[in-house]
Formats: sequence, structure tokens, C-alpha cells
Amino acid sequence: MDHTARPTSTPADAEYDHRGHDEHTPTGGGSSWRTASQATLHCLTGCVIGEILGMAIGTALLWGNVPTMVLAIALAFLFGYSFTLYAVRRKAGVGLKASIRIALAADTVSIAVMELVDNGIIALTPGAMDAELSDGLFWGALLGGFAVAFLITTPVNKWMIGRGKGHAVVHAYH
Repeated sequence: MDHTARPTSTPADAEYDHRGHDEHTPTGGGSSWRTASQATLHCLTGCVIGEILGMAIGTALLWGNVPTMVLAIALAFLFGYSFTLYAVRRKAGVGLKASIRIALAADTVSIAVMELVDNGIIALTPGAMDAELSDGLFWGALLGGFAVAFLITTPVNKWMIGRGKGHAVVHAYH
């Protein structure tokens, strides 16, 4: 009989261990819907801050739709990456260069999908591109776009996390 100590894991540990789990099981380890939705909310937070700030700046400077949208998307990526960068550097003590690589690996696909969906909805909503910040149409299209982007990006993140990609890269530093 083998009496060697075996590592035990808690349910919280299982959430961050992305090896050897059935990626098709909704409650299976790193590919759970809960983990995927948390990763998506993380990216969504950066996207919301960046997009609203970009839209406000572009509107205040009286820029046209395209430069305002480009600024909003750039800021969405910047804020999305910065949240991961900050967490990895502060909590895990990882150097700046390595933290940048981790943030890029963790968040690029998630933010890209989110931005594509959200901005596509805004662009396709009649009148939304010409709406002002004080218009309900602007906020409805923006928030509706984020809601749809969350619903589409969560399964993408679940798929990536289940394969050890995307946000799963960050879990090694938690």
C-alpha cells in the first residue's frame, strides 16, 4: 500500500488548474462557464472604460465617427491590457517585459472579439454613430453592444481557457 502524500486540491484550486479537464463539461476545471464569464467580465471592464473615454474625448474634440471609434478601440485595448498588466506585476511580482507578454497572450483575442462585436452593433444601429453622448440611442447601442459582446465572447474565452490559452495564461500567476 502506498502511503506517500498526495497533493490535495480545493474547488478553488481546480478552477485555476487547466490541465486534464474535459473541455466540454460546463463545470470542468479551467474551462468552466464561471471562469470564462469572469475572464470576459475582466476584459469587458477595460473595454467599457476605454470605449466610453474614447467616445467622450472624440465627441468633445468634435472628431468624426472613424477617428472617435479608432480612439475608443485603442483605449479599450489599453485599459483591458493594463488591468492584467497591473495584476500580474503587483500580485505575482513579474517583471514589466514578461507582464506585457502575459497580458497580450491573455487578453488579445477576448478584447478583439468584444470590440468587433460591440463596434459592429454600434455601426449597424441606425443613427447610433451620429448620436451624441446625451442621447439615449448612443447609450442603448453602446450598452446593448457590450451585452451582446459579452454573450459572444464568453464561449470564445471558455474554449480558449479549456485549451490553456487566453486568460488561462494569467492563472499561473494567481
